[in-house]
Amino acid sequence: MNNIKLKSMLEEFLKEDLGDGDLSSESVFAESDQGSFYLMVKEDGVFCGRSVIETVFRLLSPAASAEVHVEDGDEVKEGQLIAKVSGSMRTLLQGERVVLNLIQRMSGIATSVRKAVRKVEGSGVRICDTRKTTPGLRMLEKYAVRAGGGFNHRMGLYDAVMLKDNHISFAGSIAAAVEKAKQHCGHTVKIEVEIESEEGLIEAVDSGADIIMFDNCSPHQIREWLPRVPAAVITEASGGITEENLSDYASTGVGYISLGYLTHSVKSLDISARVLRQEVEC
Repeated sequence: MNNIKLKSMLEEFLKEDLGDGDLSSESVFAESDQGSFYLMVKEDGVFCGRSVIETVFRLLSPAASAEVHVEDGDEVKEGQLIAKVSGSMRTLLQGERVVLNLIQRMSGIATSVRKAVRKVEGSGVRICDTRKTTPGLRMLEKYAVRAGGGFNHRMGLYDAVMLKDNHISFAGSIAAAVEKAKQHCGHTVKIEVEIESEEGLIEAVDSGADIIMFDNCSPHQIREWLPRVPAAVITEASGGITEENLSDYASTGVGYISLGYLTHSVKSLDISARVLRQEVEC
């Protein structure tokens, strides 16, 4: 993860929440009042967001300290204390919500990815994400996918060519779209083509596409059409794939499965910040 971008993002998130100051904390506590709280996981899952915890409180006060006792990608259990944060009470309370919002979402994504990865174990298929991410949070959400054991698809429109149905419609054909992309891009850029029919598959292969995406195709269709794809061409399935039918798609022999639900409809992992009266060991 790009730490320079992370710091800039977190600064903006803190500005959004703090505005001109924390009216509640500044009304109750003096700058010199010190304290600690613990971050506790309230359900089983996969943790992600160590850098967020460590960075947010340092941005608010260089004197703050965060002791994180788990690594990104570690499995955590209900009731587990994962970090202790110490500093001025104002600092702790000002950073609490930004930290929780982010690590809950990132951990929820990592947990969802880990479940998907386990469902396809032994098949050789790789689970990857899509561009269906929350605006402004793509770097963090894509990082969480990796922490969960998945792989990233393209990061944005800038790092790979993916010719979807509308590109093909505007260009007139798959062959025309692929040819124009090849003329425009350098030799290091792969070209992916989305297909929905056997005719489209044959045209994409004949056009020299590097990656074929079977879009909204059934497992039966993929099994039937896959022998038409040369071994050097990467294959991917996407669209209409859920946790329930994931194993069926993994058994087709396709190389990658991209899942939008990993980021666009994920359930956040329940994590809370608690002030405990007695010191405990994490």
